Amino acid sequence: MNVRRSAAALAASAVLCVGAAPAALAAPSPSASPAPVVPSGLFGKKDPTYDGVWRQSFALLAQHTVGVKPAPQAVDWLVGQQCANGGFASFRADAGAACDATTVFDTNATSVAVQALKALGGHDAVVKKAVDWLKSVQNEDGGWAFVPGTPSEGNSTSVVIGALAVAGEKPAEVRSKAGKSAYDGLLAFQLGCAAEPAADRGAFGYQPADGKLPANADATAAAVLAGLGKGAVVDPAGTDTPATPLTCPAGAADPVAAAQGAAGHLAEALKKDGHLTAVTPGADQPTADTGNTADAVIALAAAGHKQSAAGALEWLKTNSADWAKDSPAALGTLVLAAHATGSDPRSFGGTDLVSALNATGPAPQTAQAGNKDEKKKDEGGSGSQNVWWIVGAGAAAGMGIGVLLSGRRKKNQL
Repeated sequence: MNVRRSAAALAASAVLCVGAAPAALAAPSPSASPAPVVPSGLFGKKDPTYDGVWRQSFALLAQHTVGVKPAPQAVDWLVGQQCANGGFASFRADAGAACDATTVFDTNATSVAVQALKALGGHDAVVKKAVDWLKSVQNEDGGWAFVPGTPSEGNSTSVVIGALAVAGEKPAEVRSKAGKSAYDGLLAFQLGCAAEPAADRGAFGYQPADGKLPANADATAAAVLAGLGKGAVVDPAGTDTPATPLTCPAGAADPVAAAQGAAGHLAEALKKDGHLTAVTPGADQPTADTGNTADAVIALAAAGHKQSAAGALEWLKTNSADWAKDSPAALGTLVLAAHATGSDPRSFGGTDLVSALNATGPAPQTAQAGNKDEKKKDEGGSGSQNVWWIVGAGAAAGMGIGVLLSGRRKKNQL
């Protein structure tokens, strides 16, 4: 669920308006405005223009999940990003200025902020305003878009449903003006029993392209959580059963059955290499898709299929370090993957994810129990050899819109 490369710029373009998948997202031009100064309460040191609220929310969620009490300024920064109508933009450099007609609202940022602030507690009014805003921008088909007023897509619909569920809403009862429920909007993006190739059955798509709905790993992982009525934080399941393919012929529309079919698709996709792959623009061979692999692990754990996620979890322990270095959202996602599978985030392939995450933002109020040196590491500096140090490697170019938007939210380096 972690780094937004240029989501706001993308959202403002005709690309999202027509629902087409771009081949790639260009880097900002040399004439672009200077990057904003990173606020002291914000996690991460890179330009927060397109992912500030997202990465902050994931960092706070992960800290809370492992029992670390966040710095007050980190929580205050997130609360201060909310606009008067309840919605959040991806990032507002001047939170003291009122949001207006030029503000590009972001359903994904709003949704993860809801989850983080709900988990932390004490922000009921902020959460309610955000939930009310999300409900107000539901599309007639029951789904949501990244930017309100544009066509629904599988990723955003799933992320919003997760936030609604965490906030105590019943997605089946959240209906558009046309009477469509949130789950009506979600299930429209599943590739069913007639999909070809057969290997895509059970997967979810981002948006139709050229009259066809392509399978999308990010949308599929997000839809598993949404169909199960879960957010990004998944507690370890008490049971463990093998994931199975989508049942065909399919019965009546059922979010839970749809989620289990999607989980079966992910489990099968992971068997080949132990991780998911994607073809980046300009490349002719697929490469490892670390972010969506982490998402798939969380999704499979949520669906009760820990063993089906075991191989991918081990792959992440060995191969996710470069992807996650200095990235609050990526580190937060790995912490949540460890938590969902009952693994120790403080010993993840030899790395202390909690210390690494804490080091990207303001020092937390409390050190992790059992680790007396944690707070000192967060404040200072040297820490242990297990902490991932900053690297300058940039994220790979977007892998089509679905993978791009997954990177926007959850992964590569901001």
